[in-house]
Formats: sequence, structure tokens, C-alpha cells
Amino acid sequence: MLILTRKVGETVLIGENIRIMVVQVRGTQIRLGIEAPPDQLVLRKEVKPDSEKKPKVTSS
Repeated sequence: MLILTRKVGETVLIGENIRIMVVQVRGTQIRLGIEAPPDQLVLRKEVKPDSEKKPKVTSS
């Protein structure tokens, strides 16, 4: 895992098409701006689509 320190207004590049900018830092919250191509899906981990979640296994 790469760990970086950035200040407000600084950017991290992922590949050639994805930019992540630190927009605001307030207390324990960080606001990020993400620029990515329209065909690149950008989601928060907790909002991952149901189709990608593993089905629950139940015993009968």
C-alpha cells in the first residue's frame, strides 16, 4: 500500500486518466475531488453494487 501526505489543493494521479485532489480538510474529515473518464466507475466502498457482493450462504 502506498501512503501519501497531501495538502489541500494537491493532487494524486492514478495512471494517466484519474486524478484525486484534496479539496478540504476539516477535523477528522477529508473531502476529495475525483476526476475519471466517464467509462470508469467510481464508488465509495460502502455503496458497492449488489451484483459484486458475495451471496450469503445459508444452511438448511
